[in-house]
Amino acid sequence: MKYIFSLLVVILFLNYSCNRSNGIQKESKNRDTLNISTDRIVNRIGETLIPDAKKALDSWEEYNTVDDFIIKFYNISIMEALINAEELTELVKLMRDTIRVDKLDQLNVIARFNVLHNETLRLADMANIPSIKDEEVKEEVTKILELFSAVNSKINTIYKASALQNSLEVDTEIPVKIKKKPEIKDARYINRSTSSRKQ
Repeated sequence: MKYIFSLLVVILFLNYSCNRSNGIQKESKNRDTLNISTDRIVNRIGETLIPDAKKALDSWEEYNTVDDFIIKFYNISIMEALINAEELTELVKLMRDTIRVDKLDQLNVIARFNVLHNETLRLADMANIPSIKDEEVKEEVTKILELFSAVNSKINTIYKASALQNSLEVDTEIPVKIKKKPEIKDARYINRSTSSRKQ
């Protein structure tokens, strides 16, 4: 009887402990009700600055801040993109308003900065729209990264042209005056006209 009683106690103890662990697992499954999208926006890295341009823009803090911040957007979740959109907009606006490099203070570069700023504003507006679709956010992030790559491409073009102009011995900015050469009349035409006069 002692053995049966002790065996019964052991079985009840094991039964109770096994049921308790199942209850804990059920509770943990119920607590995790937040669905996080595993959908990530992955883009390939666009054009980066050439060494000459990077050296010239090294002192422009606003550009470097945007460059460092936008790296996040190459591999980011949709939720993170919407959360970081407002900060990106502010950084791009600050960069656009403080062009510190004289070579870049041109209308075609400023236009690219303005388009980039408009697209970041659009992404920030998407964060406030509850019915926005994931595909629209993905497309907007891709547009922003392509525009930033286009800005870098334009900056690279300016510095490549400057390096090419510096390597040439002739100044390409000042037009060269070409002297007119005297016209040489065709010898056949001259002979005919003189031979027709003789007759």
